[in-house]
Amino acid sequence: MQAWHEAARTTLGLFWTAFWAFGLGYLISSLIQVFVTRERMRRSMGEAGPKSVALGTVFGFASSSCSFAALATTRALFAKGAGLVPSLAFLLASTNLVVELGIVIAVFLGWQFVVGEYVGGVLLILLMWLVVRLTRPAKLIEQARKRAQRQEGDASGEVPDWKALVASAEGWRRVANRYVMEWRMVWKDVTIGFTVAGVIATFVPRAFFETLFLGAAHGDAAPSPPEVLVQSIVGPAAAFFTFIGSMGNIPLAAVLLGNGVSFAGVLAFLFSDLIVFPVVRIQAQYYGWKLALYIAGVFLVILVAAAVLIHYAFAWLGLLPDQDVVRSVVERDYFSFDYTFYLDIVFLALSVGFLAWKSRSGGVAGGGDSSLGQRVLLGFALLALAWLAGGLLAPALSGA
Repeated sequence: MQAWHEAARTTLGLFWTAFWAFGLGYLISSLIQVFVTRERMRRSMGEAGPKSVALGTVFGFASSSCSFAALATTRALFAKGAGLVPSLAFLLASTNLVVELGIVIAVFLGWQFVVGEYVGGVLLILLMWLVVRLTRPAKLIEQARKRAQRQEGDASGEVPDWKALVASAEGWRRVANRYVMEWRMVWKDVTIGFTVAGVIATFVPRAFFETLFLGAAHGDAAPSPPEVLVQSIVGPAAAFFTFIGSMGNIPLAAVLLGNGVSFAGVLAFLFSDLIVFPVVRIQAQYYGWKLALYIAGVFLVILVAAAVLIHYAFAWLGLLPDQDVVRSVVERDYFSFDYTFYLDIVFLALSVGFLAWKSRSGGVAGGGDSSLGQRVLLGFALLALAWLAGGLLAPALSGA
């Protein structure tokens, strides 16, 4: 019962540590999404070439970090004429290069992982471009585009005057709506991810990680190249079975690093949010299973390669992260009166204000994804909340 209470308290502490980072990241993301629309992106992107890939990367950087929202936008860009490589560049950038992701990674994992995430995001795009150019399934791409076009339709959205929006109440109302929607899209992933991190940090012994991730038992000794490669493959496999999005995976990544998993293994775990089964299933609905599995295969190859390359680049520069720093984050006193407390209060007030504004202007319900995958995710999120409530009450229950 005491361990259950400790797991629940760890989960809440991890979330309290990161809440302001989520809020700041989603505020920045909401501002960009309101003032730089999807239609503006589509009209700027071309079929192929360095300019189109660069634009896809920039637009991905300016978009939401929610994998499912990024998948829908990618389909729209691809259906409206963007090439596969620019479209996938947008998808990779929107889940690896966004501001909010870097802020939360900095809180839990340190600056090395922020640099690794952003450098890795660019490297993933370049490697993806190379692999697709070498394997280019032209017929498969054309079939997938026709399928996506049937789903997307022919409607074109207007491109608003962003300067007028910035100066208007309507523009900021849209920012408030977008901010609330960002939280709606990720709360299930975040709830499950932080709960799993608390459970693993409390209940799972280090020996489990030493067995699962070959070489994690070495302590301060550097893992051998074969061990780094194996850990970079096991990382995506672990991510596949967690079914958690990129933001929810970050506290779990801190637990992995604190238990001896290498820089490469943790990076590969963080890069893997686009090859989990719910994402592959949605890609199959959009483009068909053949292209969905092709994209997943490309992503798996490039993320393993990128993780290993970045690991040894950091090792050569003597910049590999210290695991003891991460352990101090996971094991810290979360609820002290430090900068985190005051920033959390600021963004809690902002969130409540935006929620109230959205509620008055159109409510907060409706418009969600009702697919089977999302219903299953909702069920797990509700179970996680029940687990947390029980854990917080465990001392009182055991005393009774």
